Amino acid sequence: MTTYNINLEGDILKVGFGATLAKGDQIVRDVAAQLDVMIASGELASGSLIKINGRISVLVGQVLADKLSKLYDAIAVFDPKIGDGGLDRYVVTISRHPKYKVGDTLDVVRSSQQPSIKIVLCGFANTGKTCFRDGLKQALLQIPNAPESYFISGCPDGDGSWYGETARRDLDLAKKLKTEYKARFTTEFVQLKAQEVRAINTRIFIFDVGGIISDDNRLIMAEATHAVILVKDESEIAPWQELCKSLGLQVVAIISSDYEGVSDVISEETPILKGNVHRLQRGEDVSSRPMVQALARVLVELI
Repeated sequence: MTTYNINLEGDILKVGFGATLAKGDQIVRDVAAQLDVMIASGELASGSLIKINGRISVLVGQVLADKLSKLYDAIAVFDPKIGDGGLDRYVVTISRHPKYKVGDTLDVVRSSQQPSIKIVLCGFANTGKTCFRDGLKQALLQIPNAPESYFISGCPDGDGSWYGETARRDLDLAKKLKTEYKARFTTEFVQLKAQEVRAINTRIFIFDVGGIISDDNRLIMAEATHAVILVKDESEIAPWQELCKSLGLQVVAIISSDYEGVSDVISEETPILKGNVHRLQRGEDVSSRPMVQALARVLVELI
């Protein structure tokens, strides 16, 4: 299985990570090899503009920019954070073309408005939300033909999607970087994060929030459509259920995080997925846990 997928649809290069976990050096080699094949076959040819849409790491972005800038006068990259209803918005990042300037935005009307869901992963602190989120991200990638998914952090704790992969290889480095990136909730952060959640139109969009019930989290969560509640014990469920109810969010799963457990337990699948997930340990890949995979299937079925 490929570590990275690249397909040309009109003037849009659709890209994204494959289901196979791999290190950055292997991924960039695969990206370069695929692009070389597409160029040699004439599928990618010289032109004025090419748009890129999909998940791109910094390393992959470097390879794409190097290869494509030799063929195209301008490159525009899809930014899911600044889109609008029915519109995909691209930002010009490279240009030698008089029609396009770096920083210009290009709007592309979607041919059809596909259904989408926005899921907030909520619960009090120290339940393992970040670890669970990273495992869910990988579990969705492993489902054949699953709708496109997108994940962000909804709190300024320094815990981006990069953390889990970094921690698996160098936990000390991950902790050091998290401390450096950590910030506080501010009015500006909350407003920008709420706008970001509102603008993202990916079919399955998942974000987590801070581990307290607050006006800040309420504002960000209000942009969601569904919720997953992660708790340490049953006493923590009701406050988050009440918050979700007040915001009109459909709760699709209530999951107990059992750090000392040795296996997952799925006690109920409908109308709400319920049960336990065990040992959400930072740096561990939990994508194969039965509860994580069960939730991934639930989210796919919602589309």
